[in-house]
Amino acid sequence: MDTSPHDPLLSRPHGATAALAESYRSIDTSHASLWKRLFAFLGPGFLVAVGYMDPGNWATSIAGGAAEGYTLLSVILASSLMAMLLQALAARLAIATGFDLARACREYYPRPVAMALWVLAEIAIIATDIAEVVGTAIGLNLLFGLPVQIGVLVTAVDVFLILALQRLGFRKLEAFVVAMLLVIFTTFIIQMLLAKPEWGAAAAGLIPDPRIATEPALLYLALGIIGATVMPHNLYLHSGIVQTRAYGRSETEKKSALKFAVWDSSLALSFAFLVNAAILILAAATFFKAGHHEITEIGDAQRMLSTLLGGLLSPQLFAIALLCCGLNSAVTGTLAGQIVMEGFLNLRLPAYARRLVTRLIAIVPSILVTMYFGSAGTGALLIFSQVVLAFQLPFAIVPLLHFTGSKAKMQGLSTPVIMMVLAWAIAALIIGLNIKLIVDVISS
Repeated sequence: MDTSPHDPLLSRPHGATAALAESYRSIDTSHASLWKRLFAFLGPGFLVAVGYMDPGNWATSIAGGAAEGYTLLSVILASSLMAMLLQALAARLAIATGFDLARACREYYPRPVAMALWVLAEIAIIATDIAEVVGTAIGLNLLFGLPVQIGVLVTAVDVFLILALQRLGFRKLEAFVVAMLLVIFTTFIIQMLLAKPEWGAAAAGLIPDPRIATEPALLYLALGIIGATVMPHNLYLHSGIVQTRAYGRSETEKKSALKFAVWDSSLALSFAFLVNAAILILAAATFFKAGHHEITEIGDAQRMLSTLLGGLLSPQLFAIALLCCGLNSAVTGTLAGQIVMEGFLNLRLPAYARRLVTRLIAIVPSILVTMYFGSAGTGALLIFSQVVLAFQLPFAIVPLLHFTGSKAKMQGLSTPVIMMVLAWAIAALIIGLNIKLIVDVISS
């Protein structure tokens, strides 16, 4: 166990060279009222929740609902509970040490190891950005008839949206994300109600079915749902943005801040669970019920909804939700990119430069695939991006558990043993399932 008096987390000024320095401790939390304090802490969890309802999650939830009805609702619930624990650890690391995950890697690991982790984190962020580009382009195509290739290019201009939001202040940026999440939630609730699901069967779907572990096709869908749930960039993101709150530095104040931060992330991820569950229920009540068990493209799902539900309302709502999802992911992807670069390299780029670099890198493969394969290639590109994220996931989870499991590093906020045992078990399960997903995709 590391107990050196020269431990960088103990000797350096708290928050020095913190990521997102312009927003560091910018939000006051010193309210006497419990509810005002909770409201002050609400926000980071909802930015993190964006990654739990991105186009990759849409694809897996739609495919699962279409192929197996309500059966995989239990997997979405289990995935959400796993995510809550891991995100709580990311917040614990930040509040206990004042460092985000990227910065902790830079401080504790040898430089070659830290640089390797940085490269892998950047690859994961680019893969995440590819999913954002594809999702936004599909949304523009479904809503306005804009060709997917043109939609991919249009996504480059979202850098101006990010800049405008950041200049208004971090709280305004959070408000934008929450507003988009509410639009997504409302649109899917309306579509789900229009589909008139079998609520008894949906409730039964929350109970794990033994067939999930015994039937290869069902297990594969379950793997996809779990693999699309925990995103590497979310662990970096959460450990950075929780420090936008101006909580105290005493052990008591940190414990109070951690309690509110966990409430925030748990509430937000419960919200994400409801969205993903609504997507799967919608697919089960329409595609599965009508015998359309093979739905692989998001665009196909939207077009089929107009036939199964009738009218234009549901498919338009579907497209609006997808577009909002893409805009939200653009915000959180940029923030995660800043935290990773500043944390690993202590290198600060203007927000527009950072955004343009990552977005242009994502646009190149997206435009090449859509030009060569057309819109039909977007599904394959989405799957590829999820495989890349699955490959990178262990390199974010293991350092997080390594740091949060150290009493010396965590000081007064050391992680309870039972929590660490559960976290390592969840990490082993997620990593194992993701490795299987990679092998299955490569061998298919």
